[in-house]
Amino acid sequence: MTGRSEPPNGPPENPEGGEDEYRSLVFDESFIRSARMQEFSAQERMGEHARAVRTLPEPVAPAGHGSRAAIVLVVLIALAFATAVYIGFRNPYPQPVPRRAEPLRTTVVPLAPRAAVPAGSPERLYRAAPLSGFRIGAEGINFPSVRRTQNFSDSQITTALATVKDYLVESSLNPDVLTGQVRRPVEQLLDPDQRGQFERSLSSPADDGLHAATGWLVRFDPAQVELADPQIRVQGTFSYTEDGAGTLEVVSDHTFTYALRPADGPRKEDGASLFTVRRELHFRFDREDLRLHRLELRTAHVQAGPQSCSAGATGTLRPLLAGERADDRGPAATDPYASGRPAAALCGTLAPLGATPSGAPPRTPQDPQALREFRPRP
Repeated sequence: MTGRSEPPNGPPENPEGGEDEYRSLVFDESFIRSARMQEFSAQERMGEHARAVRTLPEPVAPAGHGSRAAIVLVVLIALAFATAVYIGFRNPYPQPVPRRAEPLRTTVVPLAPRAAVPAGSPERLYRAAPLSGFRIGAEGINFPSVRRTQNFSDSQITTALATVKDYLVESSLNPDVLTGQVRRPVEQLLDPDQRGQFERSLSSPADDGLHAATGWLVRFDPAQVELADPQIRVQGTFSYTEDGAGTLEVVSDHTFTYALRPADGPRKEDGASLFTVRRELHFRFDREDLRLHRLELRTAHVQAGPQSCSAGATGTLRPLLAGERADDRGPAATDPYASGRPAAALCGTLAPLGATPSGAPPRTPQDPQALREFRPRP
């Protein structure tokens, strides 16, 4: 029999033709049970849909477009560079003019002894007053207490003092410098503006106040003398002050005493003699000098003896050794009417160790002035 069959649980509550107008759409329980339940995934529910946005083909650049872009980029870079150069040349703020170092002014005074030069062993000679209070080598070059100035810090002042100490050690204690074998350790500490004057002073020394080699360093003739004791005695002081807003001035005043003997004679134990050099040096530093560990030597006042007044100690110092006497000649004659470089010849008298000039108060053993008296000779 064909047609619709009754549900297993009997006819529906509403008979045919009743109020339920959706009866034809109602599934009975047997239909629901026989139905196959299957839930599709999201990808399956989406199906094979076309992409909402299509990728358009890239437009073909016309010929020459890349080269024109490169040219524009190069032009822009050139304009930017030209603008920077123009602004640099038209800087409204004036650049500070670099300060040039001034030439060194030197005064070298030989000190002539009144009698024969005493002889002895270095140990015995160094025990005499005031040398017994001197220290050995660089230990005698000591810093003062450091306090900042208005424009320079403690560390900057310490750097300046350390640079000056290096200069004193190299120019007064280095054995190779003392004998004239090397000069580079001294030269490299100088301001570049002074190195030309330094080289001329060592190659062509002159007594003109500008080109005395012994104003820059202590130097002996190795063919004449040699050190009898490498332990050089040293004593002195430092001082410093601010010289303007951008410069610092340091003054060193040190006495160096050397035990010498003849270079070609017999090396007797008691054949040594003392030679004393007092160096009062004025240095100047700016911040560039402090940064580069260099200095400007402004003035040098040197007294050295025993020497004869006629020694002319501008190239090397010429010590009088044990038992020798100074000659009777005074400083070289100077003609004020002559042209050329003026001479700066001076001479002094070397007081014996422990002696005190007439009318002067007694000095302590540690006073370096007790070594000699400077009296200009006629």
